Amino acid sequence: MLSEQILQDLIAFKPGAPVLSVYLDTDPTQRTTEESKLILRQLIKPFEDEAPEDVEAILRFVEHRFDWSGRGLALFSSVPADFFRHIPLGLPVRSRARLLNRPYVKPLAALLENFGHYGMALIDQQNLRLFRFHLGELAEEQKHSGEPVRHMKRGGGSQAAGRRGGVAGLTRSAEETVERNLREAARQASRFFERQAVRRVLIGGTEENTQRFIEELPKRWQSLIVGTFPIEMNAGHAQVLEKALATAQAAERKKESRLVQALITAAAKGQEGVVGLDDTLEAVHAGKVQTLVLSDGYRAPGYRCMHCGFLTAQDLETCPFCGNPIEQIPDAVELAVRRVLSDGGEVEIIPANPQLETAGRIGALLRY
Repeated sequence: MLSEQILQDLIAFKPGAPVLSVYLDTDPTQRTTEESKLILRQLIKPFEDEAPEDVEAILRFVEHRFDWSGRGLALFSSVPADFFRHIPLGLPVRSRARLLNRPYVKPLAALLENFGHYGMALIDQQNLRLFRFHLGELAEEQKHSGEPVRHMKRGGGSQAAGRRGGVAGLTRSAEETVERNLREAARQASRFFERQAVRRVLIGGTEENTQRFIEELPKRWQSLIVGTFPIEMNAGHAQVLEKALATAQAAERKKESRLVQALITAAAKGQEGVVGLDDTLEAVHAGKVQTLVLSDGYRAPGYRCMHCGFLTAQDLETCPFCGNPIEQIPDAVELAVRRVLSDGGEVEIIPANPQLETAGRIGALLRY
């Protein structure tokens, strides 16, 4: 499974030879295994002359070693450097291939940033189910049952007023039991989220139960909630996964829209934001980038200083910083992504956003 450490290892890897990087959509709901193999052969065919050993290594792995589980696959091969890495993915990816001097990591960075490290709680008046949701894969880690809630028999007794006006069908004693259960469920969930190093939270249940549960959570976890959804407590894993994916994807689209708007506003005011390739590369070289924002699939040739690594979109003969020769490179965007990640910044890859496209398909929010 993809992890932060695997991504950092790929970023740091300097093979001294070209690396053939392949991302393949293997979603079985969209195509058969044979159709996926055909797409793969078409993707890597252009590299048969430049990297024949890597093409062969990838085809051999897919034919004889890959079990076709999951919905996506990342492959990295550099036979001259004795390097081969495969990473099965629980989410589909856009199929593509690159032959560069290092592993092509932009899609992995986007997956980790957008769909990694979720914690999820399903809640009702008595029970709690806790899940770890990471890159499209779901694992139920913990269950908790509180005190039984005794509902009022039809036609009997008065309902509890409770702190929120009461719940239909509950006596005052039952309402107090529900409050204790939700309070304890929030404590259990908080410990689980802490242990799992959760970065985002999803809550499932009825609207009333999820709202009351959220109010019991510490502010820290409330601030990380990205969505809620209705679901039965006894729902199967397939249904839970479907709800989690849909809610996470909707939350991601909203976050992306807000991020692009914040970027464009900051750049327009000349405050802590830049857009366009050249200004963004300049900020990357200066180590100013907090969040690099780019359109999905964006590639652009550029130029790099062979001595200090200065990146630019301008055709310069010598580096303005150290005076050494400048070389042309096929994809300056990929190197910018690597530099930002190495510097501890974040990378957001945005699909189909007209505002970002108009602004030059790339920009950055700055540290200062």
